[in-house]
Amino acid sequence: MSSSDPKIRIGRINYTNVWPIYYYFPELMNTSEIDIIEQVPTSLNKAMAAGEIDMGPISSFAYGESFENYLLYPDLSVSAYGEVNSILLFHEKPLREIANGHILLPTTSATSVNLLKIILEKFYEGKPTYEYATPDVEQMMAHGDGALLIGDDAIKESWRNKTYMITDLGQEWAKWTGQWISFAVWAIRKETAELYPELVTDVFNAFMASKAKAHSNPEEMIEEAQASVGGTASYWHHYFHTLCYDFGPEQWEGLASYYKYAYELGFLPKPVNIALWSENKVARVTE
Repeated sequence: MSSSDPKIRIGRINYTNVWPIYYYFPELMNTSEIDIIEQVPTSLNKAMAAGEIDMGPISSFAYGESFENYLLYPDLSVSAYGEVNSILLFHEKPLREIANGHILLPTTSATSVNLLKIILEKFYEGKPTYEYATPDVEQMMAHGDGALLIGDDAIKESWRNKTYMITDLGQEWAKWTGQWISFAVWAIRKETAELYPELVTDVFNAFMASKAKAHSNPEEMIEEAQASVGGTASYWHHYFHTLCYDFGPEQWEGLASYYKYAYELGFLPKPVNIALWSENKVARVTE
């Protein structure tokens, strides 16, 4: 790596659900020592696992697959207790009736896909078949009993939808478990935390400052969401305030349950530990 190359390559999910943490981050962290790389969640997951990106939000499921290589920033996630509004299953019959049906999935998210599998297979005791497809509800429903959409695709389809029942996976998880669900977590490759401890701390502080600024003054962010995705200011105000961007004991507990079920159903190869980064370099670990 030459002296002009950035020390840390930071991933960014190209969905509105991470905006509060990122919206003011570039101006708060204006330095040549970092580079921001924007991709869909599954691409970021692979790039982080391959060491092509050093830190950033990854699917919670992807952390579970490679947890030995990562630390997680505390206080940063995309989580929900109940409705999330952008992880939506569209279907014509009640969930109990499609639990053994054919479900169409997006290729862009690992956490949501496996959350749906946990809901159908663990809670409804079903054994559906799955197929990946382009996120187009009409085409998906022409071939199956349910269609999962995530992110801005799910938001826009929920505005258009006049045909299908919609199950919000955040609500469904809370109904069965009474717990939070974390869809994305902020991971750091362990070697990056060891090589650049001060820069990793500066990045954390800038993310936290962006989160605080976006929460206290969301109007500019909401206007940009309207311009780029559509919808009303009241919708986006509700959306950004329904999602939770914290990552504390309640979120850890819900995520531990998610990992437990994913392991029991064979989606993860081993039990997962949640290891947290801290400034004094001692990772707190939760089971």
